[in-house]
Amino acid sequence: MNTSPQQKVLIVDDEPDIRELLEITLGRMKLHTFSARNLGEAQALLRSETFDLCLTDMRLPDGTGLELVHYIQQRHPQVPVAMITAYGSLETAINALKAGAFDFLTKPVDLARLRELVTSALRLTAPGSVSNTVDRQLLGDSLPMRSLRKQIDKLARSQAPVYISGESGSGKELVARLIHEQGPRANRPFIPVNCGAIPSELMESEFFGHRKGSFSGAIEDKPGLFQAAHGGTLFLDEVADLPLAMQVKLLRAIQEKAVRSVGGQQETVVDVRILCATHKDLDAEVAAERFRQDLYYRLNVIELRVPSLRERRDDIETLAIHVLKRLAAGSGQPAAKLHPHALDALKSYRFPGNVRELENMLERAHTLCEDKQIEAGDLRLADGNCAAEGGVPDLTQIDNLEDYLENVERKLILQALEETRWNRTAAAQRLNLSFRSMRYRLKKLGLD
Repeated sequence: MNTSPQQKVLIVDDEPDIRELLEITLGRMKLHTFSARNLGEAQALLRSETFDLCLTDMRLPDGTGLELVHYIQQRHPQVPVAMITAYGSLETAINALKAGAFDFLTKPVDLARLRELVTSALRLTAPGSVSNTVDRQLLGDSLPMRSLRKQIDKLARSQAPVYISGESGSGKELVARLIHEQGPRANRPFIPVNCGAIPSELMESEFFGHRKGSFSGAIEDKPGLFQAAHGGTLFLDEVADLPLAMQVKLLRAIQEKAVRSVGGQQETVVDVRILCATHKDLDAEVAAERFRQDLYYRLNVIELRVPSLRERRDDIETLAIHVLKRLAAGSGQPAAKLHPHALDALKSYRFPGNVRELENMLERAHTLCEDKQIEAGDLRLADGNCAAEGGVPDLTQIDNLEDYLENVERKLILQALEETRWNRTAAAQRLNLSFRSMRYRLKKLGLD
């Protein structure tokens, strides 16, 4: 055992061979290890020592590893816990992650995987290792946002897959970035990918890479998104848009923690944390057999819901002021002011496009307003409110039907383009248009 006054790890297992293997491996990593044979001994050590990590077997003579996870969560929440489970005990591992475990290992223990897990976990307790960026970037002090910050802080300390649900434009990618930046992988890559924006015939190559000559146009070896995210986080946005055939391959990559490039013979081990999001109802997609249930269970270990802007109207003023200051900084001019009537109009609007819609609305109003003051009329909310409520617009507000319909069409196309990061093919699919029809509309509306 290494007796240096460095980071300390508690090992809990009733099998002497396993304890010895872990002690030797961690000792070579210059870590100070303490061992316990059962739950009682582990709790006694936790009362007398301060630990940086705990590795525990699931089955203990006087209890379970889950009991120890709960005990540490209540009394020593700063200590990450990794669960050691029997091979194939996926349900046990998922229960451990839901209970608050950092990650899990399966027996027989893969020593390379053990070292990776320990190194990653110890970054959480290393002084100054985690940046505190949540309060600076996630604006708003409403109750839903305070709750969201707490959940982000907790989930950042885990390696559990997280399914981030919420409406389009609510900030799901920002939440994913914050989970990454608050966690032990903060200094490693964060790779976001919009699953709906990748043509189906290129998906396997994009995710897993390809070898030179594996297909027409493959003029050189190319690593995939999994390889690019190695050691970091892979964020699968709009994951519900993945075709079923790709869902099977993604499931295998997550289960095996390895990928094989197109045209390759060998699998490459990858260490990535998976975060995913979609504006669709994944439960409904599973029920309709458009999304595999087994993949759903692997991705949705923990669900984190991002509130819509309608649920946090108290934050609208804070967000609006922030956006206007940013626009002013970009243009080198003083920030425009919101007239009280304009602010009231924003607070009563439904915002089907959420924060993204608010940003676009203010950018337009900032450009069009007079004397750096945004009036309610500059926001042009009437059409949006009618559309959001699903009702028929007030005919007294329509001067020209063609202009009105063109404005509605422009808004829907812009929303689809923004949601697909301006991938025209994916936007056309979302609107159920042919690519030729989409191209015609873009040209007609001056958006090409």
